Amino acid sequence: QVQLVESGGGLVQAGGSLRLSCAASGSISSIYTMGWYRQAPGKERALVAFISSGSSTNYVDSVKGRFTISRDYPKNTVYLQMNSLKPADTAVYYCRTWALGVDYWGQGTQVTVSS
Repeated sequence: QVQLVESGGGLVQAGGSLRLSCAASGSISSIYTMGWYRQAPGKERALVAFISSGSSTNYVDSVKGRFTISRDYPKNTVYLQMNSLKPADTAVYYCRTWALGVDYWGQGTQVTVSS
């Protein structure tokens, strides 16, 4: 079993920054991909960014150039640095880790960007 705990969400004005953290515990392996998803009110959960075991990164177009995903392997933690935030970034952000045959989600952290 793997447990994921997100932190770092909150309320910020447009143009501001936040850094989300997701700490993994349990039977986590460095081969797992780790990523961030978000779900806005009335919308489906969608991928924001992910980082592979080899530290390759991928971003959805709407956050490219503003968000940066990174990973601390010894701490089993993934981060999402969010800059130049927009009201459209308002959502619950979820951490996910996955590999063949395994798939774990965190409980989510709220990010609210005011205009």
